[in-house]
Amino acid sequence: MASEIEIEQQLAPLRLLVKEQGDRVRELKESQAPKADISRAVAELKRRKKQLEDKEKALNPPDEFNRSQLETLLKQRFFYRPSFSIYGGIAGLYDFGPTGCAMKNNLLQEWRLHFVLEEDMLEIESSSLAPEPVFKASGHLDRFLDYVVKDVKTGECLRADHLLDAHLEKLLADKNLEGDSRQEIINLRTKVESLSLQELGDQIKKFEVKSPVTGNNVSDPMPFNLMFRTEIGPSGGVSGYLRPETSQGMFVNFDYLLEYNQGKLPFAAAQIGSAFRNEVSPRSGLLRVREFTLGEIEYFYHPNDNDHFKFDSVADVEVTLFPKDHQVSGKPTRKMSIKNAVDEGVIGSRCMGYFLGRISLYLTKMGIDPKYLRFRQHMDNEMAHYATDCWDAECKTSYGWVECVGCANRSCYDLKCHVKATGASLCARETLKEPISVTINEYHSSKVGKAFKGDAKKIMQYFSNLDNDTAEKYDKMLKDTSQIEVDIDSKKLTISEDMIAVKRYEKEIHVVDITPSVIEPSFGFGRILYSILEHNFRIREGDEQRSWLSLPPPVAPVKCSVLPLSAKKEFDPYIKQLASELKLHGISNKVDDSAGSIGRRYARTDQIGIPYGITVDFDTVTNNPATVTLRERNTMQQIRLNADIAPKVVSDLVKGLTTWKETITKYHLFEGQESKK
Repeated sequence: MASEIEIEQQLAPLRLLVKEQGDRVRELKESQAPKADISRAVAELKRRKKQLEDKEKALNPPDEFNRSQLETLLKQRFFYRPSFSIYGGIAGLYDFGPTGCAMKNNLLQEWRLHFVLEEDMLEIESSSLAPEPVFKASGHLDRFLDYVVKDVKTGECLRADHLLDAHLEKLLADKNLEGDSRQEIINLRTKVESLSLQELGDQIKKFEVKSPVTGNNVSDPMPFNLMFRTEIGPSGGVSGYLRPETSQGMFVNFDYLLEYNQGKLPFAAAQIGSAFRNEVSPRSGLLRVREFTLGEIEYFYHPNDNDHFKFDSVADVEVTLFPKDHQVSGKPTRKMSIKNAVDEGVIGSRCMGYFLGRISLYLTKMGIDPKYLRFRQHMDNEMAHYATDCWDAECKTSYGWVECVGCANRSCYDLKCHVKATGASLCARETLKEPISVTINEYHSSKVGKAFKGDAKKIMQYFSNLDNDTAEKYDKMLKDTSQIEVDIDSKKLTISEDMIAVKRYEKEIHVVDITPSVIEPSFGFGRILYSILEHNFRIREGDEQRSWLSLPPPVAPVKCSVLPLSAKKEFDPYIKQLASELKLHGISNKVDDSAGSIGRRYARTDQIGIPYGITVDFDTVTNNPATVTLRERNTMQQIRLNADIAPKVVSDLVKGLTTWKETITKYHLFEGQESKK
């Protein structure tokens, strides 16, 4: 394999081409060039980036990974399986078995310890079902969508951009396709995901895209909202949706959380719960599903203070960063400390830097390989509608780089949206050192109610929330044209001059309302769990059939096995005592007294990632005091120690109070059973 220096020498010309085109795009945008020119330049930039990425993959081939062998293990040991499989199953739905459920619960428990307990966060549990106005206000109803097409004969829905991309890939496989036609398709593939509804439809018609399953024609693309819609109540009079994220439950409860926190900023709310997205084409196992578990944090802070009081605790944490300017210019990722990244402006604030550091520590503690973890900053054109900045913690798997955690700066978008929709007060209050004078606008009306009836209250709330500049603009419009048009719940309403009056005066205030900004780390536990499984999947050297999981003790589904060497009755008291003592120490354990050699039983426990195993043998029942062997999964090394202290030793190992190396030094290696093998 080529050295890093040789690889960079081959990539340097391609990086230069990407940088030149990135500079060209910036110049066009700054000079406000025609939109068509900018679009062509962006398409060329994406093409060059794709060429660079392909070359990087060719020079840095991924480690060989046997995904089918991992999937076989996960099915055999019931980590998870497709839901309702005896009925044929439903794509994108999965059931977790005993091992998967235990592993997932360990992830959640460690998340609570690492974030909620450590940061004194306020954990809540909000409803998974919300009425339509909540998601109308948040923007999800209008913007949380994909474009789909339908098979004109079967009615099957297909995601339009995926369908077009697959068709273009198939065309490129034709070796007879050359020249401008090939280049046109290559260029188009670089921007498929960013095509508008109209552009997608035009390209699908141009290339005569058909259903890959039936060969039938497909319809024009149409928007498809990813939220599950339902009716609330027996009459069906109230429309609602299953939540696509848990965050709105924290935003609408902000006032109560602030009161619980004695009115002080900053503070963080946290929630773990199910979220639902009606994916058009679920795929890649747990990576794209329709129901999943999210852990989300909303850190509310003063918009003028981007610091975090615990920043120093993560300042030296090293992370791999892929900022957006590197993506545009073709530069590689950067490995640097959180402090240096903030000081150099790579990460925008100490507050964002703090959470990226804490996310990194959590993921690596749970078993994510640091070599396959990076933080990629969102490009401007892929930012969610609510975000001003966002970094994804991405884990490299056999499926490629997978977003597992998103850390977004939502500014004050959500709180302001809900205030605008309801008129509720979702703000903190700050006492000023010196009082200030402000202009107060008081609106009065006796005719709005008669003219607009049910909308009257919303109209008056709308005017009450106007800032001074907008209020003065409306005053001028009313004087000049005798009427203005306002947008209330997507309704265009005309207000005439005689309908509304304003009283304006100056007032000295000592307290001001503050709408806090928000940093939101959002964890997809299904994706994290799958990435951990891939990163910790192993095959015993010299025995390709013997696969196992090197899961860290905190996340392992079972912490210790108890293995009797014989089925004789005299072994039973020791087995029961050890299992009972382990539970008293809070250590989950599994007794395996099935038939078969001790080696086979070790292999079974290794398959589900049990880190430690206590073996009860014939010396246990004859020695006084009784002794047992304790085996460590990764090294297969064993020690011999008194049975009555074994549970405490395992507990210290699992809780990180001691290491296996220190334990060997204290009790010495035992050359017996599998350690000699």
